[in-house]
Amino acid sequence: MNVDGTPFRTVWMDGSVVRMIDQPLLPHRFAITELADHHATARAIQVMTVRGAGAIGATAGFAMAQAALAAGNASFHEDMAAAAREVEATRPTAQNLFYAVNTVLAAIEAEGADIDRAREAAVAAAHAIADDDAACCEAIGVHGGPLVGHQARVSTHCNAGWLAFVDWGSAISPIYRAHREGRKPFVWVDETRPRSQGARLTAWELAQEGVDHAVIADNSTGHILRTGQVDLVIVGSDRIAANGDVANKIGTYTSALAAKAAGVPFYVAAPTTTIDVGCVSGEAIPIEERSPDEVLYTWGWSDAGEFIRVRTAPMASTARNFAFDVTPAALVAGIITEKGVVPATPEGIASVARR
Repeated sequence: MNVDGTPFRTVWMDGSVVRMIDQPLLPHRFAITELADHHATARAIQVMTVRGAGAIGATAGFAMAQAALAAGNASFHEDMAAAAREVEATRPTAQNLFYAVNTVLAAIEAEGADIDRAREAAVAAAHAIADDDAACCEAIGVHGGPLVGHQARVSTHCNAGWLAFVDWGSAISPIYRAHREGRKPFVWVDETRPRSQGARLTAWELAQEGVDHAVIADNSTGHILRTGQVDLVIVGSDRIAANGDVANKIGTYTSALAAKAAGVPFYVAAPTTTIDVGCVSGEAIPIEERSPDEVLYTWGWSDAGEFIRVRTAPMASTARNFAFDVTPAALVAGIITEKGVVPATPEGIASVARR
């Protein structure tokens, strides 16, 4: 995707070094950070230097590849098991992370006792995960693009664009497809507190692509839906249960309820790697709770050109910071995958889920 006209992926691996766009610096500064080992890469997932379902998955795969390259010959499998535990502990809700870890471990297991081949297999599997993510997201745009009609007004939540994946994105991929095909979509970008991934990331990448958009406060979404200013809603997902329930950034459920009341179709876009067939329903999806400081404080650029943190809540106040919520399948008009648009039902999920 485009950064001042230059194509970039969100995360990639050169040799044993993982490189990624430093997302907390956006939109005011674009920089690439380099991570020398799997400990640093796991930490980047945890502190959200990289975030978004597919990007987390690709990064987790690269972290496991780094671990394989560094693991001792005699302790190889023990070292890999420890690396898997470390990586999996970074973000509990994102299914793509666990998919990536298990995919790399399976590639290693297939090589048996040949440690050299196991290292090569781990690296190859990690690159394949990233390439598959990019290809799936491009296909999501192909299948979802026709839903975005001429001058369609689209509401989205959080960031499910190319920054959240290796390339193209999930929820924003159909919008990019419609834009490149000349249908001139307009996007309502809610800010997505507390980390403002919509205002900081979605708006930035839409501007890079030249897509018309406006940033709105989170609590404006119900208003624009009720007053007929939205034609469809498309959001991403961090985990999809076997019954079609969807976990996504906190506030997604609220948007889905407002869309239902307004009679506006509410779509979820995600590669099939986000589906967790072992998760019966949304009730079983673990909901990450992050530091209350993300709610109590705000980061931004001062007029003096410094990136600073300021407290916005009273010093005596505490906070709770739920990172995700679950939208019941009954509120979802369809799930846009790389295999096509399917209903948010057990049958629909089973028809596209990876085994």
